[in-house]
Amino acid sequence: MKLKLLLGTLLLTAFTAKAQLPTIHENFDNFTIGNTTFPQFGWSAIVAPMITIPGPPPVSPRMIVAGTANKSVQSYSGTNPTDSSYLITPQIQSPTGDKNLAFTATLVASSPGTGTIQVGLASNPADMSTFVPVGNAIHVTQVGTILNSNVNIPASSASYIVFKFTPTSVHTAIQIDDVVYDISASLGVSDREISKDEIRFALNSDNTFLEFRSKKDLKNVHIYSSGGQKVAEGKLSGQKFNISTLQTGVYYITIESADGKTIQSKFIKK
Repeated sequence: MKLKLLLGTLLLTAFTAKAQLPTIHENFDNFTIGNTTFPQFGWSAIVAPMITIPGPPPVSPRMIVAGTANKSVQSYSGTNPTDSSYLITPQIQSPTGDKNLAFTATLVASSPGTGTIQVGLASNPADMSTFVPVGNAIHVTQVGTILNSNVNIPASSASYIVFKFTPTSVHTAIQIDDVVYDISASLGVSDREISKDEIRFALNSDNTFLEFRSKKDLKNVHIYSSGGQKVAEGKLSGQKFNISTLQTGVYYITIESADGKTIQSKFIKK
């Protein structure tokens, strides 16, 4: 009986350890669209309470999965202009200080206010009193501007990474995407930003080139697989970048302009 009990304990321990992720590479493209879809794929959310203010009818804050092929997560404030909402990752192995968290953020079009994202760690995904901030808050202030952020995650006994969204106005939506937690989480670039409108690219009809249109001189292109590995890099040739050797799939791209700014995006090669 003792042997069976010990074996059962060992199996439970092994299962628990397996459930704790060593890394995260999430672009949310497999998530279910909607504003009542959490938890899913181990991610969970705690949204701010609904409050009534003079004027518009009360609307609940929400954590929304939006988009079609290129999905993202949006924290929407509803008619609560100040309280925070939280997006919580799946449980990770206790951080040892050797990994970074990279992600992109932007202010969703038509948002009347701005907001901040504070990265932190928590020991209980259902109790944000255990939330401990990591690094400085990221100010998301411009619609259409992609912020690329990279935060070192320190050693901690806490095993959940948390994004804390705090709005400054009603009906404000702050979006994040392309979350990478890894030793080589180099897809985010801190305090560098550039408007999407200044750089545009598209795949040609046979999926062999990326074709660019830019108001800036472009310097380098870096392409990463969905697992975070660099698979191509180089300079443009006649406003084109050759991707004929890449397999079908989802890829992240980091584009450097000649003035030192960077934008991160992604594309799907079919």
